[in-house]
Parts: sequence; structure tokens; C-alpha cells
Amino acid sequence: MDIAANLTDIRRQIDATCHDCGRNPDEVRLVAVAKTKPTEVVEAALTAGQSIIGESYVQELIAKTDQIQAPAEWHFIGHLQSNKAKYLVGRVALIHSVDRLSLAQEIDRQWGKAGQTANILVQVNLSQEASKSGATEEEAESLVRAIAALPHLRVKGLMTLPPYCPDLEEVRPYFRQLRQLAKQIAACQLPNVTMDELSMGMSHDFRIAIEEGATLVRVGTAIFGARQPRPV
Repeated sequence: MDIAANLTDIRRQIDATCHDCGRNPDEVRLVAVAKTKPTEVVEAALTAGQSIIGESYVQELIAKTDQIQAPAEWHFIGHLQSNKAKYLVGRVALIHSVDRLSLAQEIDRQWGKAGQTANILVQVNLSQEASKSGATEEEAESLVRAIAALPHLRVKGLMTLPPYCPDLEEVRPYFRQLRQLAKQIAACQLPNVTMDELSMGMSHDFRIAIEEGATLVRVGTAIFGARQPRPV
């Protein structure tokens, strides 16, 4: 697999989509999702100029950040158990998947112990699929309000995982809905809260997500190939 060529193609698509919808390509950052992929694959992506790596499993992120010396910005994008939050302190630049107040409180506690501040996104489950985490659209604003009171957190925006739809136009309303929700929350002018980031869109639908305002697109398969079985 030619990871460098794949990254070049994804960046080309991002640039073309931004051009077509009148956005500045600098507003959209690519998160290369490397879950279940070996260290050498991540290193190849970094060598090819990729700067942001996304991981979904705490143990895997720890192993890779310990082994990889090349400069990288690490994002945690998977479901996070509260008792594992402490392992991410000092390792990640952004947590995309804060879906409940109890998790936010634990992140605040752990980052506070280290004298640091965590940047987070609030995950919203717009489709209300039982298999996916996230606050409902109705809960999102009150959750952000509660998190805003925590001194060691900064809410940078929202994240969502819409349903998989072969017809991409069927997924567009979810991306639009997240953008509108972010605008609504931004208007509240809460302390420690900005709605600068919208993390949405993956390998099959990131172009639609960009058209609807994504600032972070999470692409794995189109860069690294199909997901491998998770290491035991």
C-alpha cells in the first residue's frame, strides 16, 4: 500500500472540495485514523507529511506514542472509559469523544492534577443509534454548559458519527444539523467554550462533511486500507 500516494489523493480531494464550495483548505485538517495499524504504518504517514494521527484505543495510543519519535499531534477519537482518561494526560492534543459529564469531570480532575488543560469536543449522537455514544441534540447544550464550569477543560467544538449511508445525500442532513447546533451553542457565549471545530466525515463521506462545515475529517481506510483485527 502506498500511504504517501493515498495521503496526496485525500489532500487533493480536500482542496478540490473546498474550492468547489468556497472554503479555504487551511480550515480543514486531516486526522489520519490509525487504529489497529502497526507503528511502521503510522511512521510512514508521518514521513509523508501527515501531522495529525487519530487513535481509538487507549492502550494502542500509549504504545504508539511511546514508540514513535517523529513529531505528531495525537487525537483520541474513540469511546473513552472514565477510568482510562488518566493515561491520555500529556499524550493527546484533542479528545473528540466526550459524551457525558462524568467523563468530562474525570478528564478535568486528571488534567488538573498535572497542571494542564484538556482540549475536548463534545460528541453528539444525532441519529440516536443505540450502538453509538453521544449526547442527544436536546442534551448537547446543557452538557456543554455543565462542562464549561470545569476549570481544566476547553470545549473546542462538536463531533458526530452519522449513520452509514450509501447515498451520501442521506448523510448530509446530519452534518448540517451539527453545524447548526454548534452555531446555537456558540451564541450562548459560554466561558471556556468555542465552536471552532466540527469533527465529522470519514473515508466515504468526508467531502460532504467539508461542504457542510467540517474542520476535522477522520480518514482511515482511504489512507491505510481496511481495518485489521484489533491486537489482543
